[in-house]
Amino acid sequence: MDQFLFQGQNKRLCSNDVPRRSPRKKKTKMEEHESIKEEDKDPSFEEFSHPIPWQKIEAEGLDCDYALLFLKEEADDLFRQLEEEVVYSTGEEAKVQVFGKVYNIPRKQATYGNAGLTYTYSGVTCLACPWTPTLEYIRNAVTRATGQKFNFVLINRYKDGQDHMGEHRDDEKELDPSCPIASVSLGAARDFIFRHRDARGKRTSRQIDPVNLKLAHGSLLLMNPPTNTFWYHSLPVRKKVLSPRINLTFRRILVDFRKTIKQNH
Repeated sequence: MDQFLFQGQNKRLCSNDVPRRSPRKKKTKMEEHESIKEEDKDPSFEEFSHPIPWQKIEAEGLDCDYALLFLKEEADDLFRQLEEEVVYSTGEEAKVQVFGKVYNIPRKQATYGNAGLTYTYSGVTCLACPWTPTLEYIRNAVTRATGQKFNFVLINRYKDGQDHMGEHRDDEKELDPSCPIASVSLGAARDFIFRHRDARGKRTSRQIDPVNLKLAHGSLLLMNPPTNTFWYHSLPVRKKVLSPRINLTFRRILVDFRKTIKQNH
């Protein structure tokens, strides 16, 4: 298994890597198709005044960028604020459907975003709650660092190493396929494992090594296309981890996706 340990901002993936600026310097497609007056421009799209060092993670069909977005003191504050602000799902929204069976989610989960947005996965549809001040702050920091604009965030809270996430791909139809998924980690560092779709299960068609990342407190992992087409990812049980972790995955949902479905039917 390829294993990469990210403990600090200046650690590099390999000796010939160099710190990189934002992985997307060009205008996003959203900006290209919108006429934005100078006085109406979102300040979060301005050039990041202190570019963070990016580390590239690549394999066949896997393209990710990793950086330390928040230093420890700020990351600590953000974790505490999220603990006060975020309201997690209960009832049916706290369950998933796998092969026709319904299970309780082995972690806490919440969805926030722009008004009226919904996200459907594993047979459950979740309505976005309004952005909180802390979530807006983190979202804007991610936008400044990446040049990408996000309208939705899925939040997972793991109380300790017993809480986990099974193998899956973030490939739902309502997600903009041109937009990366930005994953912010706060709290306990946890193993994050990528596994190629052709190398899963007992009857694997190919021998492709998994990629194991240890995501640090305050870090940002950018999963670029076509990563979620070819690679599954998971957060496995780690019994030695005794403290909590909050993960925020920022996404861009296609606003007219539901209308398109109705028109086609």
